[in-house]
Amino acid sequence: MQRLQDRVAVITGAGSGIGLATARRFAEEGARVVCVDVDEEAGTKAASEVGGLFVRADVTSEADVERMYQTAFATYGSVDVAFNNAGISPPDDDSILETGLDAWRRVQEVNLTSVYLCCKHAIPYMRRQGKGSIINTASFVAVMGSATSQISYTASKGGVLAMSRELGVQFAREGVRVNALCPGPVNTPLLQELFAKDPERAQRRLVHVPVGRFAEASEIAAAVAFLASDDSSFITASEFLVDGGISGAYVTPL
Repeated sequence: MQRLQDRVAVITGAGSGIGLATARRFAEEGARVVCVDVDEEAGTKAASEVGGLFVRADVTSEADVERMYQTAFATYGSVDVAFNNAGISPPDDDSILETGLDAWRRVQEVNLTSVYLCCKHAIPYMRRQGKGSIINTASFVAVMGSATSQISYTASKGGVLAMSRELGVQFAREGVRVNALCPGPVNTPLLQELFAKDPERAQRRLVHVPVGRFAEASEIAAAVAFLASDDSSFITASEFLVDGGISGAYVTPL
């Protein structure tokens, strides 16, 4: 399919995981991809693979965020899709009883403030052209509670969900769609690193997935491509769950 033919898509956190898988999927669907990452080596490699443009940016810096959209527009002439995906889940973000204020603030800055900045500076381009799709990476933990908490991560993703809903409503009649992607656990380097340090936590989570496995990044990328395309033209302000059935489960299959 070529649903994104010649559309300009800006992806943050494009160097690995869901971001990299989405860069590949967008390119397959005909998009001109702007790969944004703080890791210059990973971001350059991703952009080279998909024939796109690499922009190094710290998404917690407003100046960097402004510059990345300016660069995308100057290079390709529009900003049609913004996939605000960059995020962290550090090991010092744990139970509220254990998580320090520094860890709390660091996760909020990367996971929530960056999405605020990206939306703030992408929306004006989309308003001027009368169309655009913004996909913000939230999580299934934004709609469910967990006894194995990462408190700042969970709170940040709840914020992303609420903000996406409001922006989706606010700008709907100007042709700008905003949706929150809510993945379940995904087999990415971030999750692998977290769970390698705590296999018991991984097993406690896996047992609750009705499908019986974690998602592959390419499966999440397929959902992002749908939300970016006109196939989802009547979808905005939504919590788009791609979670293997977790949020719908009371008891999982034997």
